[in-house]
Amino acid sequence: MKRGRPSKRSKIQDSVMDILGTVNSPLTVSALTRMASEKLQEHISWNTVEKYIRELVDTNRVQPISLPHSKQSDKQGLTVYTLKK
Repeated sequence: MKRGRPSKRSKIQDSVMDILGTVNSPLTVSALTRMASEKLQEHISWNTVEKYIRELVDTNRVQPISLPHSKQSDKQGLTVYTLKK
């Protein structure tokens, strides 16, 4: 059994997984950052959440959904994230 307090990585990844599990619609990184900051009651950087979401995508726990750009057809739009089914 591990000792000491949980790492920031595990706290943020667990809260992201909980948020994605409770919300029915896919969320952006900024929305996940806001919700995780409220849940953990501490300031979390957007870059930190994006890095840990990328790790969750690499481990096949979270699925990225790339949306088309709203104004330019040749560019990629927002990427939203949902739990892997």
